[in-house]
Parts: sequence; structure tokens; C-alpha cells
Amino acid sequence: MSHQPFTAAALRGAVDLSSLKRPAQPAGPASGAVSTFGDGAGLVIEGTDATIRDVIAASDRHPVVMVLWSARLQESADFVTTFGSVARRYGGRFQLVSVDVDANPTILQAFQVQAVPVSFAFVQSQPVPLFEGVQPEAQITAVIDQVLQLAAQHGVTGTVPAGDAAPAAGEAEQEQPLPPLHQKAFDAIESGDLDGAAAAYREALAQSPADTDAKLGLAQVGLMQRTQGADLQAARAAAAAAPTDVDAQILVADLDLLGGHVEDAFMRLIDTVRVTADADRNKAREHLVELFEVIGVTDERVARARKSLMSALF
Repeated sequence: MSHQPFTAAALRGAVDLSSLKRPAQPAGPASGAVSTFGDGAGLVIEGTDATIRDVIAASDRHPVVMVLWSARLQESADFVTTFGSVARRYGGRFQLVSVDVDANPTILQAFQVQAVPVSFAFVQSQPVPLFEGVQPEAQITAVIDQVLQLAAQHGVTGTVPAGDAAPAAGEAEQEQPLPPLHQKAFDAIESGDLDGAAAAYREALAQSPADTDAKLGLAQVGLMQRTQGADLQAARAAAAAAPTDVDAQILVADLDLLGGHVEDAFMRLIDTVRVTADADRNKAREHLVELFEVIGVTDERVARARKSLMSALF
């Protein structure tokens, strides 16, 4: 985004949050009262599908900044940690909310995120897009200053208690232990042993074929294996030069999916199905179905892509 100051117009029509709006509630606490929602009040909290409406409502009292990130992308988790450090330096003048998009599909759908991390501010329940991608602390600070100016123009000057900050993404927090084979796979991924991770997930599926987490994990590891060491620019050039080369189109689709460009990945393979035939066509179709598994068959983008695929096939 630019360094130009925000204006009141920035609060109009930036994002459609109709799917997140909460039903009418009795009057909340008086101005200046401490908000207690989600994981608790604090400078840095975790937002979820279940708490996001309360998070947005709290922006009537103090500015709220939300960062959408993915546990699958370490740089996005690191960015949330950096943003958390900035939030603490501001001493409660705004609240930072981190949202793992992999665990919160409703928020992902509402904001139509194509890549993470991506950041928004909320003032009086209205969203303002801030960043796409990782930003240095100096840029974060400059834009937060603009957000605070905009909030002040709208009379939103409350503060967040500074002593009750919940951990940001990437910081230590208590979690339920993973099943042994899932932990083995996770440890293998952390050490860069993708083959070992795939083997652990396959073993988990052999023991429990209905283990949906293992199935998803195996699909995601497969995606990482296929794209390991790939050059995105070179892959795009090769795909553009050979639109009927199924392998070339598959590689770019995989890279797009890994980068968060889900719908672009789906449409690339659907277009490939349209322009190929026989074995090539079937290969593109089968790979597209594999990518559906990576995202999750209940995701609305998958449902839309399935309809487009049917149209391409028939």
C-alpha cells in the first residue's frame, strides 16, 4: 500500500464482511471497558471463525489489526511474530489478531485471500486493507501510525490492556500432542525430510484409512515434494510456451497452490483439461482432483472448481 494517509473513504467498501456479521446483541460494555472475547483480551490474540465477529466488534473501542497467515508457510508465521513485537511497543493503542487461515475457512472465504500473509485494520467494524506479503518493521510502523490517525478521526481512541497478551503465531503455547505417526511426519518436515514425512503419513493411513488429517498431510507433503527446488519464473515461462504440456501446467499449478493462489491453480488445470485429450486430459484431471484433497473437499473454491471441471469435460 502507499504511504499516503488514510481517509474516511478508506472505510467504505474495502471488503464484504456480510458473512461474518453477528446478530444484534444487547448493548456491550461502556466505552473504556475491557473486552473479553476469544482467547481473552490482550495486545496480541488469536482469531478464529468462532470469535472473529467479536474481534471486529471490539474495533468500536480500539483499532484492531488482523494478520492472516498459514502454519504451512514459516515466513508468514515469522511475520506475525514481528508484527506482535510492534504491537507491544505501541502499548495497547491497537490490538493485533492473528488468524491461521488453514484452521479458519470462514474467515478465509470472507476475505477471499489469494496469498498469505495479508493484513487488514478495523475501525468501527469497517475493514481497511493494509499489506500483502511480508513487510519490514519500519513499513509496519509507518502504516500503523496512519491507522491510528484514521481511528482518532472517527473517535476510536480506546486502549487494550498491555499485561494480558496471548501468544502470537510462532510463539510457544500449550497444544494437544499429535498422534505418534503425525508427530513423526511433522518432525520429518521440520528437518527437511519430505520422503520420511510421506512415509509416516502412509503408515498412519495404513493403520487407519479414515484418518483425514493423515490424508491431508500426505497430500500437502506431496505438493512440497513436487515443487522442491522449482523456479517459479522459469516454470511460468515454460507453461506459457507450451499450453498443452500437461507436466508444465501441473508444475505451475502446484507452485500457485503452494503460494496461496488456489483458484488460479484450479483454473489452470481446468483450462488444460479443455485443450488436451485422452491420456493428457486424464492426467490433468486426476492432478486437479489431488489438489482438491490438499485444500479440502468442503472448501467452496473446490465446489466451484468441480462445477467448472464438469463443464470442461462435457
